[in-house]
Amino acid sequence: MADPRTYGGDDADRRQDSSRRRLYNPYHDLQIPHRTLYDLPTSPEFLFQEESLAERRSWGENLTYYTGIGYLAGSASGASIGLRHALRSAEPGDTTKIRINRILNSCGQDGRRIGNRFGVIGLLYAGLESGMVAARDKDDWVNSVVAGLGTGALFKAANGPRSAAVAGAIGGLMVGAAVAGKQVMKRYVPI
Repeated sequence: MADPRTYGGDDADRRQDSSRRRLYNPYHDLQIPHRTLYDLPTSPEFLFQEESLAERRSWGENLTYYTGIGYLAGSASGASIGLRHALRSAEPGDTTKIRINRILNSCGQDGRRIGNRFGVIGLLYAGLESGMVAARDKDDWVNSVVAGLGTGALFKAANGPRSAAVAGAIGGLMVGAAVAGKQVMKRYVPI
């Protein structure tokens, strides 16, 4: 870190070092507030006033966020499952190259497969939640729970109505538990 006396103000004592030489100050003749030039704001800046009034992400940001989080979480969990499968299927006579190859193939295959599933679930959820907000013109917990119900039902719709109903109920319960947990965290955990 630079010595604070190096780029000091007009004080003669600060512009000289211990050998009484005058130090170079590149901002001396510019007449700009160089000390406050790089103090950036910590709050978000908005281009339009109505953006600052919105208390939630837009539908596009919501879609990108949930899809990305779903794919990332699914890929990480799928890679760990693939690692477990690869380590279980290792044989005593395998060389190190074959074991590493088996691990990489298994992690990549399972990570990609599960990541794609979770990404699709995130995509469906974000689309349904944004649609509910647009249809109801409210942003509350009902939108999230209904989006969870619809996501589960749509994801398993190809397996039949019974499977879709069970998956919808599971999706609604999971989102309801997440919303309730978030409310509890807001209320009892000071952050």
